[in-house]
Amino acid sequence: MMSGFVAFKSIVDPSDCDFLGHMNVSKYFAACSDSVFALQAELGLTSEDMRSGRKLSFAVVHAESNFLAELSAGEAIQMESEILKVGTKSMTFSHKLVRVMDGETTFSTVFKCVLLNLQTRRAEAIPQDVIERSAKWLAKSED
Repeated sequence: MMSGFVAFKSIVDPSDCDFLGHMNVSKYFAACSDSVFALQAELGLTSEDMRSGRKLSFAVVHAESNFLAELSAGEAIQMESEILKVGTKSMTFSHKLVRVMDGETTFSTVFKCVLLNLQTRRAEAIPQDVIERSAKWLAKSED
């Protein structure tokens, strides 16, 4: 179990499942997207800030994912997220989707994201206040 930010909680809805009877791949990534926005808000880049403030948001440029166990309708899930690395214009986030009933990690992914200026559509340096807030969610090294 990671010590990250619980960025998303839900119940797998029957509409989240495909014809194979388990949660569809698209729903895993939708949960990740919601988690990035939740963590981003914790870092001081809120939806209001994106719309009329600094107009900055993290955008995924690379993802590596592992599907570890199936999820079925009715199961409670939560996404636990943390920051692995802070760069000048990017952050790397780790997300683990956990089945609440037994604590099993059912999906894990690492997203490298750049801080996108929503007006210029170019990567921008991460503001100092965001870097400072990121320390709270920075993964502890396992030395």
